[in-house]
Amino acid sequence: MTPSAAEGAVPKGRSRRNFAGSRPVMDDVARLAGVSKQTVSRVLNEHPSVRPETREAVLTAMRTLGYRPSRSARSLASGRTRMLGVITFDAARYGPSAILTAINTAAQEAGYLLSSISLDTAEHDTVVEAVDRLSAEGADGVIAIAPQLWVGHALADTRFDTPLVVLENGFDPETERLTGDSRKGARKATEHLLGLGHPTVWHIAGPSGWTSADHRLASWRSTLEAAGARIPEPLFGDWSADSGYHLGRRLARRTDVTAVFVSNDQMALGVLHAFHEAGRSVPGEISVVGYDDIPEAAHLLPPLTTVRTDFAEIGTRSLRLLLSRIDDSAEPPHPESLVPVDLVIRASSGAAPGY
Repeated sequence: MTPSAAEGAVPKGRSRRNFAGSRPVMDDVARLAGVSKQTVSRVLNEHPSVRPETREAVLTAMRTLGYRPSRSARSLASGRTRMLGVITFDAARYGPSAILTAINTAAQEAGYLLSSISLDTAEHDTVVEAVDRLSAEGADGVIAIAPQLWVGHALADTRFDTPLVVLENGFDPETERLTGDSRKGARKATEHLLGLGHPTVWHIAGPSGWTSADHRLASWRSTLEAAGARIPEPLFGDWSADSGYHLGRRLARRTDVTAVFVSNDQMALGVLHAFHEAGRSVPGEISVVGYDDIPEAAHLLPPLTTVRTDFAEIGTRSLRLLLSRIDDSAEPPHPESLVPVDLVIRASSGAAPGY
């Protein structure tokens, strides 16, 4: 028995108040017993390879903390639930919807059922409640499609016993983040337009606080800085075609706008509408580049140059990563895993006027 478990000590960096104020989880048991989380799981599973003194240390830690195994932990004694959880936000948008479809397909192929919770409100408590619900259902692991910074903060406040993979938004070294390479995509889009002779590139960004939007905005700005180009004041939309349309009308009135990089294709669709309505030729007078490569992008008038994100790959890879975490067969987590992006050049981008 380890001294810490025998004496009922609180792990370094934590206080008794911490334990009293929140439900203890497997990580707490592992710290107090001085063992790994996997060892705690083996004790719950009555694995024969655990030494008697280690088993007693873990059981003592459980009693000291008042730890009650969740349904997920108890299922280790009889096998996994074969159910995975997904928490998603703004699921109506193309990206999250495509990712969720890919996760579901990959889960079925691996013999797992999927329990999905779609949240519409940006409230901290809704995230915590969603995690608690999936924990109560006995999810073997959870994927969180967390595009906004506040979601990462909320997830960091949850106390969840099972493996977790986060898309878009990392919040601690133990949780791997998987995302499309927004910085590289924005750089490719901006460099493409500068290479066509445009003196600068205007930007319609997504809403502040969205990880992908913030990364694209920062990369657009740094690319212009590196090229010595003027940096126009960015405009901010809400990902919708309507917001792109209204912002596009503002840009259409400016004669100095010859190139626009838009942070997603839905907003770019609205921009194209606004420019057409204002009689501004695309790409004759103004070039437009979007982001995501939605299925309709190739059929717009003109067909949209855009950055392609492989959402199916993100969904499939996240499922594989989660299963490897469940099987305890993965390498130690990396802070960020980036899925490559590609620039798809179509007719909406062309040489600057007079170039």
